[in-house]
Amino acid sequence: MSSRDRILGRVRRALADVPQDDAPYARAVCRDYLRQHGERDAGETVDLLAENLVDYRAVVHRCGTGELPGLIAHLLGERGSRSVLAPPGLDEGWLADTDLKRVADLPDSTPRELDRVDSVVTGCALAVAETGTIVLDGSPDQGRRRITLIPDHHICVVRVPEQVVSSVPQALERLVPGRPLTWISGPSATSDIELDRVEGVHGPRTLEVVLMSG
Repeated sequence: MSSRDRILGRVRRALADVPQDDAPYARAVCRDYLRQHGERDAGETVDLLAENLVDYRAVVHRCGTGELPGLIAHLLGERGSRSVLAPPGLDEGWLADTDLKRVADLPDSTPRELDRVDSVVTGCALAVAETGTIVLDGSPDQGRRRITLIPDHHICVVRVPEQVVSSVPQALERLVPGRPLTWISGPSATSDIELDRVEGVHGPRTLEVVLMSG
């Protein structure tokens, strides 16, 4: 008898006394918890997102659609970036004001090659205001997960208010579970037993979030 057969046998024995018409798990578990904390309009929700992003040490900028190319060029110049990685589905207009070396999101790029990239610019799937979290799902404007985990500087553009939700339950309703979801709450960081914070351990040391309206 295989390990699989033994495990399934134990499951069957454990369920032997469960009536055939017993309520399925999805209906048996009470799910009347809060969907969000407090009532907020769209503007207040975006303000809460910005506040929590800053609390997580992300750098937050706001701009209109027409101002975005100039802002991204300014942020890359301020950083001193010489190269920028853009996923294939990113709006070309976002980088129209910069002439930096473009690095393609290639399947065979090695971690060492990606580590030499100065900055990466992406969109996002959505952002969660109550937790200050940016969610990426591997869509064409976000690229492969590794391009946002290896370069040291990540500029992420959030369209507001349409890509902003109040809470995690609301986010889960809009996300596709089968996609490669990455949940980002501030720059990469960790702390040792003495609570000494170290940033840039397993992701970008600097996360800049642009809240783009219009």
